[in-house]
Amino acid sequence: MRPPCRSLLPTASGHPRVLGVILLTLAAVSCLLPAQPAEARQSQEVTLEALLAPPFPYGIRAAPAGGAVAWIQNDRGERNIWVAEAPAYTGRPLTRYRGDDGQELSIADWTPDGRSLLFVRGGGPNRQGEIPNPTSDPAGAEQALWFISLDGDEPRRLTNVGNAVVAPDGERYAFTRGGDIWVGAVEGGDPERVATVRGGPGQLAWSPDGSRLAFTSSRGTHAFVGVLELEEGVIRWMDPGVDGDRHPVWSPDGDRLAFARIAASSASTSFRPLRETHPWSIRVADPATGESREVWRARAGVGSRFWGGVNMPNQLLWGDGDRLVFAWEGSGWLNLYAVSVAGGEAVALATGPFEVADAILSPDGRYVVYSSNQDDIDRRHLWRVPVAGGTPEFLTAGEGIEWEPVPLSEGGIAFLRSGARTPGHAAILDASDVGAGSGDRARPLIPRGAPGGVPDDFPDHRLVVPEPVMIPAQDGMVVPGQLFLPPDLAPGERRPAIAYFHGGSRRQMLLGFHDRIYYHHAYALNQYLALQGYVVLSVNFRSGTGYGMEFREALNYGAAGGSEFQDVTGAGLWLRARPDVDPDRIGLWGGSYGGYLTALGLARASELFAAGVDVHGVHDWNVGIATFRPDYNPLADPEKTRIAFEASPMAHLDSWRSPVLLIHGDDDRNVRFVETVDLVEALREREVETEVLVFPDEVHSFLLHTNWLRAYEATADFFGRRLSP
Repeated sequence: MRPPCRSLLPTASGHPRVLGVILLTLAAVSCLLPAQPAEARQSQEVTLEALLAPPFPYGIRAAPAGGAVAWIQNDRGERNIWVAEAPAYTGRPLTRYRGDDGQELSIADWTPDGRSLLFVRGGGPNRQGEIPNPTSDPAGAEQALWFISLDGDEPRRLTNVGNAVVAPDGERYAFTRGGDIWVGAVEGGDPERVATVRGGPGQLAWSPDGSRLAFTSSRGTHAFVGVLELEEGVIRWMDPGVDGDRHPVWSPDGDRLAFARIAASSASTSFRPLRETHPWSIRVADPATGESREVWRARAGVGSRFWGGVNMPNQLLWGDGDRLVFAWEGSGWLNLYAVSVAGGEAVALATGPFEVADAILSPDGRYVVYSSNQDDIDRRHLWRVPVAGGTPEFLTAGEGIEWEPVPLSEGGIAFLRSGARTPGHAAILDASDVGAGSGDRARPLIPRGAPGGVPDDFPDHRLVVPEPVMIPAQDGMVVPGQLFLPPDLAPGERRPAIAYFHGGSRRQMLLGFHDRIYYHHAYALNQYLALQGYVVLSVNFRSGTGYGMEFREALNYGAAGGSEFQDVTGAGLWLRARPDVDPDRIGLWGGSYGGYLTALGLARASELFAAGVDVHGVHDWNVGIATFRPDYNPLADPEKTRIAFEASPMAHLDSWRSPVLLIHGDDDRNVRFVETVDLVEALREREVETEVLVFPDEVHSFLLHTNWLRAYEATADFFGRRLSP
């Protein structure tokens, strides 16, 4: 353990003048950093650049035939499509884009033969119609749909659009632009506008014979499901009403169309938890007449509100035996159920005190393959269960984290996975290994050290394995978290500590690298801070996912009262009471919703938190709500407006004392840049020490890898200076 800084200072009688100056300088430098034994100095060899270097995989999609699978790799900002084909299933790049250019990439759809796919390059427009251009390229940027073959041809541009679905014949694709529905030829040429629809059309779905397009039309207070007859040029509405009809899915024979009916409600989730409402239902319609019948309705009470929190190709899946698979919170947890299209009681497929995160049908429609935190609340593993019901079969074992499973046409399952010390990567269970507990036989689609794989020099053996902890909030509620302890922490030694708060707030941090790049990076920074000598606590505060409906719909959360502040102060007090934490050197950081909680902690508890890093946080709920609800009028309900402001950091600035670093991109579409502008102005008036890092033309989830690196290096530097002894 390093002696106190004061013992390093030279005395008047102990050293000559020159030596005294040298020692004084060394002491001053030493005191700027956390305690640094020899082991800690070795830990500093692990750099942020190394921790953020592994490519991040996302958007995995299985081909409908031929056994191929494709996904995106974000390799330090360089995004490309990768593909692996049967039988070897070794990943190779399909596109060859170069450079950290900030241009998003996503797979739109496969062609039916599994030999080509459509993809989108470029981000979507903001309300001003501006495409993200984080490099400030004078030529601007575009969002466009492209076609590429697995045979090695160069990509071919089709049109400027953000998404598309391929027709069953493989020759056409459909997309929406504004209030119009368009159809184009995969071979090229100008697409044709086939319908103009009042309201915002979306959720396009081709009928199995390709003669019809189902879609939704959002009208603000309500939504319809429609069917467009392409030959006749006629739109037929499916039993229109006053509710929100969404998620259309065709029967395999194309004679029926199922959809979810979400009951009309004027209740605003911005101001109160919404645990119950008029029950939602599932209906099956005749697309030729528009007549529909109800086949299932949620019970009143718990689960009556529709919550689409599962990543599914559609929130309704039409499985084998004419059974509809869906997620429902009838147990208070987001579980899987199935119901016959003839109607009747729903059959529980996967139920219990856990939440399903991903769900998809096997190619024959007989099974649902899903990920959940069953029996491992802070991780996710893969399971499968027959759509007719039965005992779920465990597919992956161990302490990894698995997500986005995609069953392959030849019988295997591809998915994405990570671990406490292993970054995210694409993996596969071969057909012969798909069985109970076979996860230890899964293999990466790109071998370690190969181009596109986890680098050989990634310092996994140096990383900390976080441990799950439970933290008492100030109001008595207990919230989960993950604790990262410095590897060189000596008994009796006190270190500075940092509490981390995720965004969302509908998120859950896990005991390993996360399934979203935003939190994958945040986990890496928490690892880095622990290796630098900090005790790091990642807090899964109330209103997050993973722990059931009551936890997510916490009383008085967010703009309804900011009850999560009880978790913020609880985390700070929990850290302060630890024998390995210096109670005077506790900081906090977070992005988006986590930035809001960081600012709230500094504004209301500067005596507890010595410094904080607020990355694009919400500072006034009345501004934040209007970002997502342009029709929001704060004058309509003065009492709710007052409560929302009182739950905001801007209402408590007079008690803010601790220094803060604010990081924001000025093309943020999730949290308006003015939130940071207003806060900085107010803090300057109160002479609070404020540092700012701004990224021109950058969006919310930074598109440039260099900006992630700059933001995190600035965060580590800020804490190194502000949490010094």
